Amino acid sequence: MRYITYLAIGIFFGIVMFKSEAASWFRIYEMFRFGSFHMYGIIGSALVLGVVGIQVIKRFNLKPITGDAMRLAPKEKGFARYFLGGTIFGLGWALSGACPGPMYVLAGAGYYAILVVIAGALLGTFVYGLLKDKLPH
Repeated sequence: MRYITYLAIGIFFGIVMFKSEAASWFRIYEMFRFGSFHMYGIIGSALVLGVVGIQVIKRFNLKPITGDAMRLAPKEKGFARYFLGGTIFGLGWALSGACPGPMYVLAGAGYYAILVVIAGALLGTFVYGLLKDKLPH
């Protein structure tokens, strides 16, 4: 039953992403050219919702579906690794026209050329997994 819940949430997320045009290459292009507030509004809304959601989880000690205790580990302080990681993520996003969430939405919408991007993202994740122990974290 839990997997059906996850599937329903994922389908709902995909529909929202597609209908809000957050998966649109043109909207992403507009954002990187500072031509429209549309994507910044979506990202800003998600950021505010995430901050509020984390605070609600912490203050009310909410538990996940499994019933276990929720553990939110604090992130390590640092600038260089977040700057480098964000730059690589942003370059990939700008070059492909999609970040990880919309990649799957675009595939589901029938834009099958995005499968090349998904394959590249999976390959990059695999290579990172191989090199993770050798990288400065």
